[in-house]
Amino acid sequence: MTPYAVTGLGVASALGIGRDVFLQAVRGGVRACDGADAEGARLFDPSAVLSTPTSVRVAEVRGFDATKYLGDKGLRSLDRLTKLLVVAARLALHDARLKHDGAWATTASGSPAGPGPAETGMVVSNAYGSLEAITELDRVAVLEDARYINPSRFPLTVSNSAAGYVSIWEDLRALNVSVSDGNCGALDAVAAADVMLSNGRADALLVGGGEAMSEALFLAFHRLGAAAFTAKGGDGPCIGEGAALLVLEEAASAARRGASTLAEVVGYGTAFRAPERDSTLVHPSAEAMERAIESALADAGVVAGTVDLVVSGVAGLRHFDEAELRALARVLGGDVAVVAPKLGLGETLGAGGAMGMAAAIAYLGQAADRAPAYLVRGALRTPTRPVRTVLVTSLGYYGNASALVMRAAAS
Repeated sequence: MTPYAVTGLGVASALGIGRDVFLQAVRGGVRACDGADAEGARLFDPSAVLSTPTSVRVAEVRGFDATKYLGDKGLRSLDRLTKLLVVAARLALHDARLKHDGAWATTASGSPAGPGPAETGMVVSNAYGSLEAITELDRVAVLEDARYINPSRFPLTVSNSAAGYVSIWEDLRALNVSVSDGNCGALDAVAAADVMLSNGRADALLVGGGEAMSEALFLAFHRLGAAAFTAKGGDGPCIGEGAALLVLEEAASAARRGASTLAEVVGYGTAFRAPERDSTLVHPSAEAMERAIESALADAGVVAGTVDLVVSGVAGLRHFDEAELRALARVLGGDVAVVAPKLGLGETLGAGGAMGMAAAIAYLGQAADRAPAYLVRGALRTPTRPVRTVLVTSLGYYGNASALVMRAAAS
């Protein structure tokens, strides 16, 4: 893939909203999954949903109020996923200085200061779409009558509706692509963005993912047996939500408009391994993870021994965590530092890879004189210099795996 500069970051997560708040929380190892009594009302009570106790926990974006960022008009018909994505998009565009005070940036003469609405688009991942709206409409139809369905909520049932609303709200007139590939989707969105940017379909793209918490998603995760996959004596998995979007553009484009570069994306790889039995659907594949990592390193021209840190997808699901760590050890060695931000953020599913990329920015350039937050294995190999190269990994639930190489921006 073509190397791309990350010139902006917008995040709405359980660790906080906004780039600086998020990066500080990651560096400090904050654990939103442990904040059951944190300020902010819950979307639902997990104990009231289930008839039996469960170890599955929830990490919400507590106290999320989209009106603080978007105003109080036009939000009534939008669901939580759409609001999270629009807020993340607005923050990212302003962070990249593509927009200023809500308007597209211009020079003193009034000409565009960089990519404008016609040259800016979006590639975003979500695993389950607007499940909240789908569940709401289904309940009304089944428990009451289809005549009482709110027509303004029906468009939200389409899987790419949230991305579409982002383009409408932020006046993005270039391409708008939604990727649905489970946990790997946000990293795969980078591959899709590479195709679009390299073919001139846009000059700048918002790339990342979003997922919203709902009672239906929590219940589904529980019924799939998530608690049974946890390590004995552990706290169990934590289901999270949020949206993270990075602005990607070619380095030359960023340099022309004097944009600051937060990091560079330089390599991508993906792989799939089918289950051994046809009856098996949910399964981790260490082999697919190995191949994805090797492809990403080769694409970036990076030697395994030069990777300073791995931002993994480890999230508390024992079988999946073991498979991912096994693959990392085989390719990179067992001594490489592996961190697991999902232990603080929760498993954000379709947004997981985007949260991983955002977390990588927090680690890149960081002094190596202390252990990185969320460390689950190994140690920094070169404690005498800052972190320069980070591998972001994501292991899917269905035999798929993806990996991405990021590096610190050139000084």
